[in-house]
Amino acid sequence: MLENTEMRFADAEAMGLSHDEWLLILKRLDRTPNLCELGIFSAMWSEHCSYKSSKKWLKTLPTEGPQVIQGPGENAGVVDIGDGLATVFKIESHNHPSYIEPYQGAATGVGGILRDVFTMGARPIALLNALRFGEEDHEKTKHLVSGVTAGIGGYGNCIGIPTVGGEVNFHKSYNGNILVNAMAVGLAHADRIFYSAANGAGNPVIYVGAKTGRDGIHGATMASTEFSDETESKRPTVQVGDPFTGKLLMEACLELMAADAVLSIQDMGAAGLTSSSVEMASKGRSRHGN
Repeated sequence: MLENTEMRFADAEAMGLSHDEWLLILKRLDRTPNLCELGIFSAMWSEHCSYKSSKKWLKTLPTEGPQVIQGPGENAGVVDIGDGLATVFKIESHNHPSYIEPYQGAATGVGGILRDVFTMGARPIALLNALRFGEEDHEKTKHLVSGVTAGIGGYGNCIGIPTVGGEVNFHKSYNGNILVNAMAVGLAHADRIFYSAANGAGNPVIYVGAKTGRDGIHGATMASTEFSDETESKRPTVQVGDPFTGKLLMEACLELMAADAVLSIQDMGAAGLTSSSVEMASKGRSRHGN
């Protein structure tokens, strides 16, 4: 049925795509996309997944050095700290989700970076954060501060990883949207780092984790759009965290990696199976799929 549903620009615009992007999709496919294809483009071309507006600035940051084992391009960065050990770290923003639904937005931000760290073969050992809120007397600030801090601490406590540091500032420029930057740090053996490139023709692909619910649908697109009067209606696009399942997933993955049962591994991220499968295939130079 999806294949028989012809899309229009209005449909693409509703999914967060610009007119130029719509024209580029038509050019690349040489036809009108169906609903499924348009959803894939919407997720993969969102700012949250593609960094299309910030990539040029991120490229100016230093990412190479004699101790750098892994720079940009994988789930997390890896730095050699000597004695056969490496620190694995990831920092990520969860601004829009946390403004819409403070507790779950912040909690799932923590859950996401923890997955990024342990999928590299590291055991997470610490969480940190950098937060920006609006003026202290603004009508939403108290609600946002209490929700975000509870979400960050609550997820970490449930999964057994402490929040060891953070910093908070208040300014009127954040009245309309906050900044929630969460960071996770892990420890790994420098010669036991796991990567996401798919390899080995015929190897099974195993999809593991919590059951997929209706929460979080179009989450990547929501996290990349500007707020409007309809912001409150976007609560269902914020994923609901499940730290207890996250703990089980972390321990299971680390045990499998210790047993050399994993060839490559990729966190699902905001776009779920769409982004993870595309990223693994592209890094493994696999281009064809049915």
